[in-house]
Amino acid sequence: MTRIMSVLRLLGKAELGAPLVIMMILAMIILPLPAFILDLFFTFNIAFSLIILLVVIYTLKPLEFASFPTVILLATLLRLALNVASTRIVLLEGHNGGDAAGKVIQAFGEFVIGGNFAVGLVVFIILVVINFIVVTKGAGRVAEVGARFTLDAMPGKQMAIDADLNAGLISQDEARARRAEVATEADFYGSMDGASKFVRGDAIAGIIILFVNIIGGLAIGMAQHGLGFAEAGKIYVLLTIGDGLVAQIPSLLLSSASALVVTKVGSSGQNIGQQVSAQLFENPKALFITAGVIGLLGIIPGMPNLVFILLASALAGSGYWIDKRHKTAELVEIDNLPVAQFHKAMEIKELGWDDVMPVDVIGLEVGYRLIPLVDKNQDGQLMTRIKGVRKKLSQDLGFLIPTVHIRDNLDLSPTTYRISLMGVTVGEADMVPEMEMAINPGRVFGTLSGKTCKDPAFGLDAVWIEPSQKDHAMTLGYTVVDPATVVATHLSHLLQSHAYKLFGYEEAQKILDNLAKLAPKLVEDLVPKTLPLGVVVKVLQNLLQEGVPIRDIRSIAETLAEYGAKSQDPDILTSAVRSSLGRLIVSEISGIQNELPVITLDHELEQLLHRSLQTAGESGVGIEPGLAEQMHKSLQDSTQKMEMEGQTPVLLVSSYIRPWLSRFVRHSIQPLHVLSYNEIPADRQIKVVSTVGRRV
Repeated sequence: MTRIMSVLRLLGKAELGAPLVIMMILAMIILPLPAFILDLFFTFNIAFSLIILLVVIYTLKPLEFASFPTVILLATLLRLALNVASTRIVLLEGHNGGDAAGKVIQAFGEFVIGGNFAVGLVVFIILVVINFIVVTKGAGRVAEVGARFTLDAMPGKQMAIDADLNAGLISQDEARARRAEVATEADFYGSMDGASKFVRGDAIAGIIILFVNIIGGLAIGMAQHGLGFAEAGKIYVLLTIGDGLVAQIPSLLLSSASALVVTKVGSSGQNIGQQVSAQLFENPKALFITAGVIGLLGIIPGMPNLVFILLASALAGSGYWIDKRHKTAELVEIDNLPVAQFHKAMEIKELGWDDVMPVDVIGLEVGYRLIPLVDKNQDGQLMTRIKGVRKKLSQDLGFLIPTVHIRDNLDLSPTTYRISLMGVTVGEADMVPEMEMAINPGRVFGTLSGKTCKDPAFGLDAVWIEPSQKDHAMTLGYTVVDPATVVATHLSHLLQSHAYKLFGYEEAQKILDNLAKLAPKLVEDLVPKTLPLGVVVKVLQNLLQEGVPIRDIRSIAETLAEYGAKSQDPDILTSAVRSSLGRLIVSEISGIQNELPVITLDHELEQLLHRSLQTAGESGVGIEPGLAEQMHKSLQDSTQKMEMEGQTPVLLVSSYIRPWLSRFVRHSIQPLHVLSYNEIPADRQIKVVSTVGRRV
């Protein structure tokens, strides 16, 4: 008994399902089946096809039914095996009567087509034409095109994922999941392209099997059982047509399911019925106009007036009900407005310090047409994106980025947003909220029709396109982002370049408090024994302004504690800290590469700059304007050359002139990093790719 129960439990496991189905199919092909078992399999085939169709209808997006191509293959094999089994029993037992091949075949041969084999033949041919020429051929073409465009769009989708990851909009796990989804989507549509060929081949096989069975049945009935041509035709043709109809109905259901899967557009969180209802029957104007046209046709003499009038009335009633529902929803929204707050604000009261509002550290103002981007009730994604940007920058820079205060501004253009720091505008751009931005990353393979613009974050050429052009734009090499991502990326770029303005005394104190939990003696000796907090803040601001993260606060604090007893000059202390963080700085620039390509200054030019700074101070006013202009042009040319070769531009100079040169090129030659010799780790090799001389 225990052994029997173990076998039953083993058979109940899901992994044995596929082998059992294969064995069942082989058994139907090889072994003769009783009529009752054949009826059971035919009924199961119809039920199985209905289950597949209903699952497809209630699936929200195609990838939720990723096993569909495999299911198509199994269903097709099951149906072909049933054809073999039914053909065998029809030809062997058909002479004994209509129910010799089973009640299901008899019912389809007699009840469904009224026992008239001519009618049955016509119905069967119509079903085959619908299935083969209309449904299967169309689904196969859509699957083929979908697979092609999905594969072509993969590089663009991967670039979009990388862009979101670099901008801090998604985490590593989310990026990994999205990459897996892109790969799965490509595999799915590729499999559907092949699976559609199975369905089409099944339709062709149904036609061939029908004629083979009719010819074979007539030959067997007349030659072996002595039946007349009319009697043999009546028996075998009816049974064959009944068998064909039993097979073609599940085939048509499966073809329809395939067509529904490959023609489903988007992943809006709605199944097919909800999408059709929301998009086709939500406009009362269309229903009213249709009701009017049908009503006019209904009053024409000779037309079936009652049918047309009833349908027109139903359409008009549906349109009235939908229009009333929309107006009720608008009234409910208006009734929920905070009227009490309006009356409270109108009360006259004495002014106080509470009326003097402090400026927002980070502010984002939007025009009224961009409000849906920040409204969660309207599925606005910008709030979530901004939270991701703050989290990413906080982790990268080493301090908490302040909250972004978002408000609408009626003084702005309806499609304009504005970013401000400390009440000062640092960025502003126009949007097209109903479109998406296709950004040219530098190399594309075609042009797009749309509204040309510039990417507000990096100034790249871009085009506002319709969402339907997204896949096509990705195949051409464009990076396509939605409006919320455009704003979030622009905000991320501005916050990163102005991070030193966001860092103040409160942030410095929080960092030191956290460090005190791990190294209390270090913090105690640093502030205020060695350095005042203001000097520490200035040093950290200098590092952030030069693009150096302050994550390694322990190394920074140890360096300040060591050199703070010798000098309290923030610039000297900044140079000392940069030297201690040399490994981090170089790693941020070149990664793990052992060799660092650099630009250097001619010895004579470097000595000239050194003497000029000693004479005129770090303002650099003692340097000739002509020399400064020539040096700037030469540095710009060398930087562009390194960028063209795929290298990160680095200028290597002495530590004394490095701060001045860093300020000299900071805004005019943006990608150029200025390092000093003592910031290069001992395990890194320097490769001089160009030298800027005095005579350039």
